[in-house]
Amino acid sequence: MLARLQTFSLFGIEAVPVDVEVDVSGGSLPATVLVGMPDAAIRESTHRVARAMVNSGFNRPNDRIVVNLAPAELPKQAATFDLPITLGILAGSGQVSTERLADYAVVGELSLEGSTRPARGALSIAMAAARQKRERPRDGRPLKGVVVPAASATEAAVVADIDVIPVSSLAEAVQFFSGEIDIPPAPPRVDEWFDRFAAYDIDFADVRGQEAAKRAICVAAAGGHNIAMVGPPGGGKTMLAKRIPTILPPLSAAESIETTRIYSALGLMRPGQPLMATRPFRAPHHTISEAGLVGGRSIPMPGEISLAHNGVLFLDELPEFQRRTLEVMRQPLEEGAVTISRAKSSTRFPADFMLVAALNPCPCGYRGDPRRACQCTGPQVEKYMGKISGPLLDRIDIHLEVPAVPYRELASSRAGTPSSQIREAVLAARARQAERFGMLGGAAPRCNARMSSREIREHCRLQPSAAELLRSAVADLGLSARAHDKVLRVARTIADLDAGDSISCSHVSEAINYRLLDRSLWQ
Repeated sequence: MLARLQTFSLFGIEAVPVDVEVDVSGGSLPATVLVGMPDAAIRESTHRVARAMVNSGFNRPNDRIVVNLAPAELPKQAATFDLPITLGILAGSGQVSTERLADYAVVGELSLEGSTRPARGALSIAMAAARQKRERPRDGRPLKGVVVPAASATEAAVVADIDVIPVSSLAEAVQFFSGEIDIPPAPPRVDEWFDRFAAYDIDFADVRGQEAAKRAICVAAAGGHNIAMVGPPGGGKTMLAKRIPTILPPLSAAESIETTRIYSALGLMRPGQPLMATRPFRAPHHTISEAGLVGGRSIPMPGEISLAHNGVLFLDELPEFQRRTLEVMRQPLEEGAVTISRAKSSTRFPADFMLVAALNPCPCGYRGDPRRACQCTGPQVEKYMGKISGPLLDRIDIHLEVPAVPYRELASSRAGTPSSQIREAVLAARARQAERFGMLGGAAPRCNARMSSREIREHCRLQPSAAELLRSAVADLGLSARAHDKVLRVARTIADLDAGDSISCSHVSEAINYRLLDRSLWQ
């Protein structure tokens, strides 16, 4: 007897429809054959499936079983094929009714006792099922819903356009498909998850001193600008970086779903948290490889820059990273996405993040520090700073000096500027940008950091004194054309924070001061 079910396979962060065809035939030696490019986890599932059936009270057919995963040319991965394969075998051997099988897609991994385990990519699978329901009915019958493990149901239920049926075991799934029980769909509870998980445990009020650095970070957050912090060890660079997400605008529902898909596909969602409600903060070690940073593997998967999508990517000790590793970020920094190409396919992952880098001014870390003498020679400093390429520095809008904090500020009982106060200024500036860019042909609102050259000419109107100051700075500092545009974008953000329509001399002056690494400070 032949049974057919529908499931989904993850390809990157996208879920692709897969048909599971199971043929149970007698007259030959008992065997289970899997075809359709399954990976090792799926090939090993024959043993899990056999014991899960027996331990759940069903009979394993003593026949030849052929399981075909179509389309055959698509590589299949992950253990979420356990449940559909098992149900297909039971249906093919007449142990379960096939009446409801055409109405629901099925995903899920099984334990040996027959209980279900969480499924990676449950949100992407639910989104693909909803899309399938709208666009391509199967055999003329629209898909009613998707059956998922109970532990993944709250994540999948974020998609309101499809019924998400939670099952905790193989036996419960069989009862549902046989019509013995009705399982109500899991309710979407997006607002509840945002209320529960949207708070941060840290605050800029924890940082004593460094008010100038907080001002620069406020500018960076307001315009979505990349920022590099230069200073001696212990000055608070890491502490400041970790608190940047607390002043960024709250995640929208669309941003949350997009970010959650990435984390879910990699199995990085925290237990009990079905949705990302705060902006991600990623801080990879400087020994990370190129594939670890931008993504890789034979079947491409997201890297750290995609995990930082809609959030912050923090690179501490920037010159210690391999230069080739840093250079692969140049394209994602410009486009907000990364494309990974392989011989058989090409995959595009979102990577719209705010880059925050931290570095010492020299190998010993104390160049320019009044408390300790620097032991580095000029050539050593040049070699150290030379590890960062000019094109990469051009893509970092704000270069900020973070000096050591004086003792009187450390010992002060007065709290620093809180995140809530900085966030108010950031939100006000973002509102001005949304109003500005939202009028351009109905385009989605975005930040000043993403302005095109045409938009810079249109929206960055300089007062005469500001234009003269910028001309002098370009000549004296030798700024590239890209750095020139960066200064204008930052100046536009500073003007937005001041609620100004035009860019004044003080706005340009502050923006130029944020180009620290363009100056000859390392000679």
